[in-house]
Amino acid sequence: MKRILAFLCAGLAAASSATAQPAPDALQQRYEREIAACNRGNLPAPAREACIRAAGNALDRARGGPPLEVPQPSADGRATIVAPPGAAPSSGSDATTSSDGRATIVLPADRTAPQR
Repeated sequence: MKRILAFLCAGLAAASSATAQPAPDALQQRYEREIAACNRGNLPAPAREACIRAAGNALDRARGGPPLEVPQPSADGRATIVAPPGAAPSSGSDATTSSDGRATIVLPADRTAPQR
């Protein structure tokens, strides 16, 4: 198992160090092929998880690094939200309290609050 993981990591490192930069679609397709290889079912869970992390790291390196993280305070100032650049700051309007007051409901970004 260790040899398979070492071989896979070496292959990912060699692929990411190529001098010509592939097109973004080619990068995504290569990442998806690597993830499919990780998920074939022949690796134990820790090796599979390491394989998936290595595929993601290789994609990040090929794209010039991981996306930047931009910390921003929440609307009420009680939390720091780490979001990608250009993300709209959280206004707290996406969270509503249930009618009985026992829960806070956070809606997905593409949904609106139910009418009362």
